[in-house]
Amino acid sequence: MLGHGLTVLFALCSAVCMAVGIVVRQRATMDVPSDQSVSTRMFVTLLRRRIWWAGTGAAVAGYVFQALALVKGSLILVQPLLVSALLFALPLSAKLSGRRVTRREWLWAGLLTLALALFVLLARPGPPDRPASTTVSVLVMAGCGVAIVAFVVIARRLSGSPRAVLFAVGVGVLFGVVAVVTKVVMHLLNQRGALGLLATPAPYALIVLGVVATLLQQSAFHAGALQTSVPTMLVLEPVVAVILGAVLLGEALDVSGAELIALVLAVAAMTAAAFSLGRGEGAYHAELEMEAARSPV
Repeated sequence: MLGHGLTVLFALCSAVCMAVGIVVRQRATMDVPSDQSVSTRMFVTLLRRRIWWAGTGAAVAGYVFQALALVKGSLILVQPLLVSALLFALPLSAKLSGRRVTRREWLWAGLLTLALALFVLLARPGPPDRPASTTVSVLVMAGCGVAIVAFVVIARRLSGSPRAVLFAVGVGVLFGVVAVVTKVVMHLLNQRGALGLLATPAPYALIVLGVVATLLQQSAFHAGALQTSVPTMLVLEPVVAVILGAVLLGEALDVSGAELIALVLAVAAMTAAAFSLGRGEGAYHAELEMEAARSPV
């Protein structure tokens, strides 16, 4: 029970840090021209901004907490809890922007809180089955890679909301993969120690994936239509991670009957609340972006 509580605590700490990172890094890209998305110029511009480094530092801290949660916790439990980042981002964004949280937003935030509480109570991972073979793992990961590249290539040819959605889908899939690789890395660290871990390709693959995921996420923040990009990536990440965890690591839920129905309803409520809160945040950030674009440099 103590281990379960620590896993939930670390996951929520990760969500708080993720929320700070999302809000701060979104604000860092507001005045970057739209034609600089997924470009060297955009990243060079951001590297010169302290606010971007602050947001990135918060995001890294969130990842560390996520890794700690995955030491003993299942992907089935940890990843969906990260959707609560929107719950923490709501008052933070409002505070930084000098606005008040609306009654509608508080209602959706309350629903998200209740759904998360119900999820934590019911999401009991069963004993892990045998992990997939190396061949299957390589094929699945290659398929994910092809899908991510396809989403990014198509997104770069579009504009507006479709561009943001496709970038967000690519980010969600990629961070789902990162979560699975992180779970593998923490397992190897726990079993073999630091030196044994370094003798495997897992930590180096994780570093590359983490850097690419961070840069792609920044492009999604900048692509516009934040009301769709942020909820899409936050909701899709745990979905992909849980599916990959089941296929590659043999993880499964230990619930049935009425509990399973309640769990499905909780996930549906979490998804609806996340998209609703994201629409509100995105609409407001869109206004700020328009003001930044009109302001003289």
